[in-house]
Amino acid sequence: MNDEEMSFEQLGRETLEIEAQALKALVKHVDQSFHRSCELILQTKGRVVIVGMGKSGHIGGKIAATLASTGTPAFFVHPGEASHGDLGMIMPEDLMLAISNSGETDEVLIILPIIKRMGVKLIALTGNRDSTLARQADAVLYCGVEKEACPLDLAPTASTTAALAMGDALAVALLKHRRFTREQFARAHPAGSLGRRLLLYVRDIMHTGADVPVVNETATLREALLEMTSKRLGMTAIVDANDKLVGILTDGDLRRLLQKNVDVYSAKVTDVMIRNPKVTHENRLAAETIELMRSQNINGLIVVDEQHRVVGALNMLDLLRRRIV
Repeated sequence: MNDEEMSFEQLGRETLEIEAQALKALVKHVDQSFHRSCELILQTKGRVVIVGMGKSGHIGGKIAATLASTGTPAFFVHPGEASHGDLGMIMPEDLMLAISNSGETDEVLIILPIIKRMGVKLIALTGNRDSTLARQADAVLYCGVEKEACPLDLAPTASTTAALAMGDALAVALLKHRRFTREQFARAHPAGSLGRRLLLYVRDIMHTGADVPVVNETATLREALLEMTSKRLGMTAIVDANDKLVGILTDGDLRRLLQKNVDVYSAKVTDVMIRNPKVTHENRLAAETIELMRSQNINGLIVVDEQHRVVGALNMLDLLRRRIV
């Protein structure tokens, strides 16, 4: 069966199988040279400067972004622009990671003598160990493939996948060696969902001061209802004379009370409140608080300090607005 007779599904599967085989074959090339590359990067006092032309350049941009977001300062420089002034961004304490499948890309090779004179270390990520690039490198990350997924064996497909995967292997190995944490990752991604989940605490979101719905335990149910209505959080805290939390009343509790024909005007809030309610603390991650609310099927929480005094309040809408959920 020729390619024209194969279905789109068959052609797609064949492409993925070729690239998967290329990645599987790549495993044996994570060797001493890979180890040497990691050591060189860890010893670098500056940044990792990545260069590459065409498709290799696109892969280089992604590798630079992955390194930078996982604890290894890195940036991409287009080798063509480097020859026209951008080499000024490279300092002697930096390290260059040059990507070229053939290892003979003119735009990459032309800048090698300059960086060598500067004392910049060079790692080659290439599919040709005998290339000019490989021979000039201090370490070689070999990522050659048997064939491209392209039936013409021309368009970079399996080779770029292999280069990208080798870059990921490098970044993850360095990440683990540096003991890079989730919190550090979040600081590099403050606008992302992970950043919000790991950087936002209850104190950053909660209502405080006069915005916190709270009544004394001597209050009537009617007074508690007025407090809930004015603060618009769907609940109110009930405190004792020392401002310590003794209970909570929510919109849901109120609806259930009305179904039982409780007299709103005569009932005391302590007669109908929920005692020992679930609470949270201001130094707790907002993401952890969400999990508590979901597990308990509740829409709001009172925030207390170590003495169990009310210091704030928040509900699910506050978390939605901050895009934590």
